[in-house]
Amino acid sequence: MAKKPRKALGRGLGALLEDSNTDQKSSNKESRDITDISSGASINEIPLEQIEVNPFQPRTDFDKQALEELAESIKVQGIIQPITVRKLSKDSYQLISGERRTQASKLAGLKSIPAYIRMADDQQMLEMALIENIQRENLNSIEIALSYQRLLTECDLKQEQLGDRVGKNRTTVNNYLRLLKLPPDIQLAIRDKRISMGHARAIINIDDVDKQLDVFKRILQDDLSVRKVEALVRELTSGESSEKEKPAKSEMPYEAKQVQSKLSSHFGTKIGMKIDKNNKGEIKIPFLSKDDLNRILDILSVEL
Repeated sequence: MAKKPRKALGRGLGALLEDSNTDQKSSNKESRDITDISSGASINEIPLEQIEVNPFQPRTDFDKQALEELAESIKVQGIIQPITVRKLSKDSYQLISGERRTQASKLAGLKSIPAYIRMADDQQMLEMALIENIQRENLNSIEIALSYQRLLTECDLKQEQLGDRVGKNRTTVNNYLRLLKLPPDIQLAIRDKRISMGHARAIINIDDVDKQLDVFKRILQDDLSVRKVEALVRELTSGESSEKEKPAKSEMPYEAKQVQSKLSSHFGTKIGMKIDKNNKGEIKIPFLSKDDLNRILDILSVEL
């Protein structure tokens, strides 16, 4: 009977792992494989040297100190939660989830590690790695958004399907994805936890990139709360609607506006730009402090 792995995928990571017993029995009857993961009956001890890294692992940065702390815990407590692997050959396995535990076990001097074994194709490997990555507690909002985007594009999912995979409704998924439309400087600030997702969700309601960067600067300078930013954004957006009703001043060509917007995003500050009908003009780069000036000079690769 043909297997139906997609049905398991629709129930999230836990269901994926719970189905491993059925997959494994059907393809590797000669080995002592897992009986029922959900009941915790049987777990294999696999030599660490036989386990390959997951090529689809979305997480590439592991905190060294946290790994060392986990290694010390493993020395005392052992592996509490087994890793999950897929079998490639008789003595070769590929990691699906549990890379931190695997690395920490090597640091702790272990030679083998308890593991669940399941069958999975490359598509399932990617989905499971991304979903497990999303479920980490310390993941920042941009990392979650990027993982959601990868599931949509690389796994060819729709937002409703993605919501089923990660246990979130479509609105929540969309709120994360919208963060990826913000300028790079703001995305970096979210990733580095200089501003919260609440700040970012308020900023994204502003259509103009320059104004988004202005609000971002004010958040950092004045340590604005999310509520204050939301009030500020309401003022700005209401002002935008009234400005549209005023007679339009002479505007720059569309191409020049695009250049101005990209420059503002690149330098992390609102760039002033003027251009006449002969395509002559000027560009102004404002700075707020000596440190801000040095930051801009670094971007320009100017040495003093």
